[in-house]
Amino acid sequence: MSRVHVDEDIRPLSEFRAGVATFVKQIQETRRPMVLTQRGRGVAVLVDAHEYERMQERLEVLEEIYKAEEQLAAGDGIPHEEARVRIMDRLSR
Repeated sequence: MSRVHVDEDIRPLSEFRAGVATFVKQIQETRRPMVLTQRGRGVAVLVDAHEYERMQERLEVLEEIYKAEEQLAAGDGIPHEEARVRIMDRLSR
């Protein structure tokens, strides 16, 4: 996902309401998120559906990595060589 362009991608909620279709088109074309503000504060971030799916996939991978790190820290892991032997054994069956 591209980074937010401050001059183009931060808009008041009232402006968004008046031109929803235009803003949705901008998000789809640029693949950049849009920050909506209310009374000068960010209240929502809009992203393209495809970009949202990519973010979810990345988050799932990061959660798996975090879980694995916790398991290793707790001593629940096995040495690399042992894991390789187990995998090779299962593949050869």
